[in-house]
Amino acid sequence: MTILCVRFQLPSTDEAALPGLLGLLEEFTPVVEALPPDGALVDLRGAERYFGRSAVELASVIRVRALALHGVDCVIGAGPGPMSARMALRGARPGVTCAVPEDGVREFLAGKPVVALPGVGAATARTLCEYGLDTLGRVAAAPLSTLQRLVGAKAGRELHDKANGVDRGRVVPNAVSSSLATERPFGRDELDPARHRRALLSAAGELGARLRAVEKVCRTLTLTVRYADRSSTTRSRTLGEPTAHSPALTRTAYGLYEALGLQRARVRAIVLRAEALGPAGQASHQLTFDPVDEKVRRIEEVADRVRAKFGPGAVKPGTLAA
Repeated sequence: MTILCVRFQLPSTDEAALPGLLGLLEEFTPVVEALPPDGALVDLRGAERYFGRSAVELASVIRVRALALHGVDCVIGAGPGPMSARMALRGARPGVTCAVPEDGVREFLAGKPVVALPGVGAATARTLCEYGLDTLGRVAAAPLSTLQRLVGAKAGRELHDKANGVDRGRVVPNAVSSSLATERPFGRDELDPARHRRALLSAAGELGARLRAVEKVCRTLTLTVRYADRSSTTRSRTLGEPTAHSPALTRTAYGLYEALGLQRARVRAIVLRAEALGPAGQASHQLTFDPVDEKVRRIEEVADRVRAKFGPGAVKPGTLAA
């Protein structure tokens, strides 16, 4: 077990606290990949040799330091690869690291539902379940050719490998500042999809305004839905073209939300994150003859000038993104 997946239990999605917590992890190893808004992957291969401790022992030290220095508890999953560490995190709880042994990954995965595997969406899971492949153990036992006929050649190969415990992923050090995020918490656990969509509309409008203010565009949008039981679901989607256009961000956010297929989910908060940021001046834009789209873009420019003159609160986020 050399990889940790750490999720800090912040009082709220306090993005300002994450860089300091990442700095704590970097005291053990420079190979730290931020998983905003509140997590990280940590490769401890060198640290195990340097400190003479196992990854699980180092996880205990990380937990104690996070509590002592930042007043933040955390849950930690450990495994031989990023995939197993992420999945182990779901079985972890404060004070107890859930660890997957290197020779027990396949057994750990076998009884889990196929939808629990990272990268398997609702549509793929539905297709597999229709053919009785509802657990990762059954997927692992299925012939590769069968999986490729069901979900495609490349996806079938990846699915077969992952279900058999083959993890080719690696921890890629990155910077949390390469993204922007905004959160919409609810005063109470919210069941109403209409309120969820209004929160997404507002969040996408704010992200668009912030991106345009710093002259950036994003290539990827990530939605995290937090539930009443402290669990969460995260989905990402690459945009058709890099953009800071609020309506485009809103459409993508709606698509991510609808793909989750939530049924009376008690939602505590919605987090929307713009990732893979780049300079707006270097981004290409597909020309359109839609007069409505051009009008909205002109209105956005006016609203941005109003914000620059009178402050961020001068225009309510989301009002121009419909």
